[in-house]
Amino acid sequence: MTLVESMQKAIDFMEDHLLEMITIKEIARAAHLSPFHFQRIFTILTGTTVAEYMRRRRLTLSAQELRKSDDKIIDLAYKYGYDTPESFSKAFRKQHSLSPRQARKASGKITAYNRLVIQVNLKGAEPMQYEIVEKEAFQVVGVKKEMSCANGENLRLIPKMWEEVNGDGTDQTLLRKNDGPVKGMLGICLSDNEQSDRMEYWIAAAHEGVPPENMSKLEIPRGRWAIFSVHGAMPHAMQAAWKKIYSEWFPSNGYENAGGPELEVYSEGNPNSDDYRSEIWIPVK
Repeated sequence: MTLVESMQKAIDFMEDHLLEMITIKEIARAAHLSPFHFQRIFTILTGTTVAEYMRRRRLTLSAQELRKSDDKIIDLAYKYGYDTPESFSKAFRKQHSLSPRQARKASGKITAYNRLVIQVNLKGAEPMQYEIVEKEAFQVVGVKKEMSCANGENLRLIPKMWEEVNGDGTDQTLLRKNDGPVKGMLGICLSDNEQSDRMEYWIAAAHEGVPPENMSKLEIPRGRWAIFSVHGAMPHAMQAAWKKIYSEWFPSNGYENAGGPELEVYSEGNPNSDDYRSEIWIPVK
């Protein structure tokens, strides 16, 4: 099964069970992916979380039903997963900018989010530079934090973590220790359990010695890597590169994600510059 087919099966599963309390594990199982990798790829491809997609779709369908049925608002609130009419009205107003009663009277426009369809993009005008290389195992040292991929927690915590590291001098300590085979600061995503939606995020540098005080060490295993060049200012260039990798490169190449740590490599220089150079490392098979 291709990546596109896997993601579409998961979306179809969500749509078929929108009115049920399904779990991330059940959705990921439909895609034959771990909860961690499914949520990560879904967010990269769609720009939103699984929970947010389902919330938007439920509120879209509830607005349509308000306009074509005579069901009570309280009954629709329960049907679409809300414990009270008040919580339903609050979420409804946030998406549609009008209340359920106003939507029923057709006194304003509703905001509809349509069912997703995953497609392969073929864009020869924007080439991707990459290489497939075999690398021996190496050690990194740095700081880590455990977080969840659910509800976009990782999207909130990772930028905050970088702010802390850049603000308290940890980044300079890591750069001074960077004597390993990979040059630059590393952002590392690592699933702690293939059946879990939790992950570890590391900010680290390649170093073979004892980690500095208050830091930990991690071994990056020997393996085959797809290394992609990223050119442009952060964070947009990095985000755009991840999306191209999963929407264009993986669907049109004979490789799969092999699991394990995924690396973002940040070189020295001004990350806000249009000429900034960085890399994405993905273990492949």
